[in-house]
Amino acid sequence: MGQDLGRRKFLLYGSGAFVTSLLLKACSQAETSTNSATSPDQTVAKSGGSATSGDTIKVGLLHSLSGTMAISETTVVEAEELAIDEINAAGGVLGKQIEIVKEDGASDWPTFAEKATKLIDQDKVTTIFGCWTSASRKAVLPVFESKNHLLWYPVQYEGQECSKNVFYTGAAPNQQIEPAVDWLLENKGKKFFLVGSDYVFPRTANTIIKEQLKAKGGETVGEDYLPLGNTEVTAIITKIKAALPDGGVIFNTLNGDSNVAFFKQLQSAGITPDKYPVMSVSIAEEEVRQIGPEYLVGQYASWNYFQTVDTPANKKFVEAFKAKYGQDRVTNDPMEAAYIMVYLWKQAVEKAGTADDLDKVRAAAIGQEFDAPEGMVKMYPNHHISKTVRIGQVRDDGMFDIVWSSDGPVAPIPWNQYVPETKGYACDWTDPNKGGKYKTDKI
Repeated sequence: MGQDLGRRKFLLYGSGAFVTSLLLKACSQAETSTNSATSPDQTVAKSGGSATSGDTIKVGLLHSLSGTMAISETTVVEAEELAIDEINAAGGVLGKQIEIVKEDGASDWPTFAEKATKLIDQDKVTTIFGCWTSASRKAVLPVFESKNHLLWYPVQYEGQECSKNVFYTGAAPNQQIEPAVDWLLENKGKKFFLVGSDYVFPRTANTIIKEQLKAKGGETVGEDYLPLGNTEVTAIITKIKAALPDGGVIFNTLNGDSNVAFFKQLQSAGITPDKYPVMSVSIAEEEVRQIGPEYLVGQYASWNYFQTVDTPANKKFVEAFKAKYGQDRVTNDPMEAAYIMVYLWKQAVEKAGTADDLDKVRAAAIGQEFDAPEGMVKMYPNHHISKTVRIGQVRDDGMFDIVWSSDGPVAPIPWNQYVPETKGYACDWTDPNKGGKYKTDKI
């Protein structure tokens, strides 16, 4: 999907255009892998026909364990496996141990749909924890909706979606992008240059930002995109300097390899955080480590979780992760969202009294609360969770100093209220007359 820079590959969001290729690609023979002790290489796991046969409850993990996205998605798998190990050690779910069936989406969106189908039809898992890019989520969405199955999705995304068959534990735009814009307007300036990868998440995010700036008295002085993975950033940097000769805000939705070149060349061009603060929404601790903290010190990111969050639950989470995977490892927002979604599913199953009756589990999930590393979260009727919003500034050790946070958890709004086409719409799966998108009386 981009140029091969080895372990520096961490593209976050793919193109919606890839989803259309789903119609063209024949299904390939799927492979399975077994449990949290296995390597990313798949091995065959044979089991009975019931998802809760014997003493186990089967769940699927569907992420990229190979290809471009593996560098990001394998860390999410590790967080999910950590949660499952903890739950199993504490007695499991409904007295049963969680059995993992792990599949590799291979950084290929049609493959995600194929593997989702296999996990549901052949392995008969009770639920699937999976995906990273919006393209992979969009590719599997018809599978989950046609089969009335359940996907738990852990990554911040562009919103403008609210499916009965998906629970979203990453941020909606009003829990990440919009607060970041407000903070920048108040603290860093009114003129914004928007730079992003030419794919679904950055395009949608920047549409939201432009509408928000119009409403709040800000100004979009420039907007430019690079193909996903493109590292030819010189032209964009030239445009930034021309549009913001005296400095201004750079809002960054670049993903993947482009960020490596972008931050290195910003520094070489003398574009420094004091005059040109960059706000990123796809760069976390792992990405800082990969790019090099020396190129990012002083720059900003907006997330709901940083490793430096000071809560007892986070201290426990970080210690447990490092104990399992290595003291030199870091945690980040998507990993935390993946970790907590396993616990939210567990609580929903226990409230429902079953893992197999997905309608009961779906209903029981709404209202679930969890003392997460980021702080208390709650599942809303729109299948998104409340989240505390934080803005961090990169330190020289690669961690983030938290320079601002919301007063408490922010309720999720999947349909954006700045974009004219979705303003006034909401989602409520507890009311059959409302469902995934209904018009409210709010204008």
